[in-house]
Amino acid sequence: MNRYQNIPKTKINGNLVYKTSYYPEVPLSSNDIYVYTTQGDRFDVLAQQYYGDSSLWWVISIANTAVAGTDLPSDLPQNTLVIPEGLQIRIPANYSTVVNAFNAINS
Repeated sequence: MNRYQNIPKTKINGNLVYKTSYYPEVPLSSNDIYVYTTQGDRFDVLAQQYYGDSSLWWVISIANTAVAGTDLPSDLPQNTLVIPEGLQIRIPANYSTVVNAFNAINS
């Protein structure tokens, strides 16, 4: 699943580029899965394991930005697939809702 397929493009200095992508809030659900990361864990590997699609790594990544009232890490890097070892992270149960929201706010 290519998350950029619905992102509008524009030309800048003759180059075709994507416009800015906006990411939706990922609501907490009682069906979400919480795991502790181990050495070598990566967002894409976890997405393949839990969703069967490594391209959905970004769903797990954005779900693990700081959320008030939770124990989610506030300093989890968002610019890499690699996740520090020993952190508890959330795997959203309903990734299709997140993908649909992403497409809706970026089309």
